[in-house]
Amino acid sequence: MESAPAPATVTAARPPGSAVTPGPKLPYLRRELLARVDMAEPRWQRLSRQQLSDQEIGRGLQDDYANALFLGRVLGEHGWPVAGLVGEDGAAAALQLALHADTCAHVQQLSARAMYLAVQAGTTSIRQWAHLHDRCLRRVGVPQLFGTQYLLGAGGHVREPVREPERLDERRADVGLPPAAEALDRLRRRLQEPPPARENPPTANLMAAA
Repeated sequence: MESAPAPATVTAARPPGSAVTPGPKLPYLRRELLARVDMAEPRWQRLSRQQLSDQEIGRGLQDDYANALFLGRVLGEHGWPVAGLVGEDGAAAALQLALHADTCAHVQQLSARAMYLAVQAGTTSIRQWAHLHDRCLRRVGVPQLFGTQYLLGAGGHVREPVREPERLDERRADVGLPPAAEALDRLRRRLQEPPPARENPPTANLMAAA
């Protein structure tokens, strides 16, 4: 008995001159980056609102350290994971891991250097790099440049020390950040609200905290 002929493959026609937008070259790495941020994000949000116990903070530091080691391996194999490799959301997730790599200083510093090389190559955002550069400066006790890092004080979140504060808005404008007072007000209002069940994508969270 003869088998039935295979159904014909139908290919949707594309308008002349149109092109298919390529996906990330390393989709498996994108998935891993997003999964790690997805696991850590609720804890980061609760930490920013001082809603974690000491025990939870300790376990969280261990998780952040493990994520930093993973990111270090990514840097060694691929350099900074830019959008072309892992998609826009994957690259933003990598930045979140780097920003929370305070317990693994050498990975955090390597991330900032690798990301700056990507900025120079035009493959990543200088606005996003500014956050990581500020984080590295504050980790070693140096005033930040772009005013992206905050502490929770008695009266709410306050900006950590800034170099030449009279020129802060000028430097922020140079990298595409909004005025400092506007960003601080936005952050305070956002953190006065309870965190939603599922936070926005990493890029949105980062820009909201600028």
